[in-house]
Amino acid sequence: MSGSIVSQELRARVRGVTTPIALGFGRLGLTPNHLTLIGFGIAVIAAAAAAEQAWILAGVLLIFGGVFDLFDGALARATGTASRLGAFMDSVFDRAGEAIVYVGIIAGCLGADFRPGAILAAAAMAAAFMDSYVRAKSEGLGFTAGTGMASVGLAPREVRIVILTLGLLLTALANGLQHADFGMVGDPSWDLWFAGRSALTVSLGLITVLATVTTIQRIVHVIRQTPQE
Repeated sequence: MSGSIVSQELRARVRGVTTPIALGFGRLGLTPNHLTLIGFGIAVIAAAAAAEQAWILAGVLLIFGGVFDLFDGALARATGTASRLGAFMDSVFDRAGEAIVYVGIIAGCLGADFRPGAILAAAAMAAAFMDSYVRAKSEGLGFTAGTGMASVGLAPREVRIVILTLGLLLTALANGLQHADFGMVGDPSWDLWFAGRSALTVSLGLITVLATVTTIQRIVHVIRQTPQE
């Protein structure tokens, strides 16, 4: 019930790759908190790109920001500067960055007169936040100490970022969300219109479902750790 797509072994391998890069940033004089803020800045730019329906740029920035987000923790661990303040900053700005990307997608969907996409983006954001809240609350109350809860649940934040990135890129490749006022089924113009909106719909719907399942898995995980009264 608690298995995750992202295994502990994969997390360890990723940390091994990111640590040398993070140390390189450290040699440039950047601290873990600097990297956290830079990652948030990337998310803001990705959100602005999504709001302007620049889906390729939004997707590239989203995945780049997701990878960049690994460096602050890696630098803190490698230099022995990990702190509660740093963990707090990282968690807060991760949530803020994720939220603002969804807000940008909502704005982009409304700009393209694609209300179902805006509603799904709001649903995906709510589901993602419930997932994050359950993890934060459970760890704050002493369940699954440390970052153990990160490996509980089918689709943690890393998986959501990958799914959303693919959705944004496929949306761009399928001519975006522009409404086609001409053409019939089977006509290339119609097919591109349908494919573009479908790609974003599927990715946002998948995030909503997987984040909800992950939330349930984490709740069950906490309940199983609680002594029966």
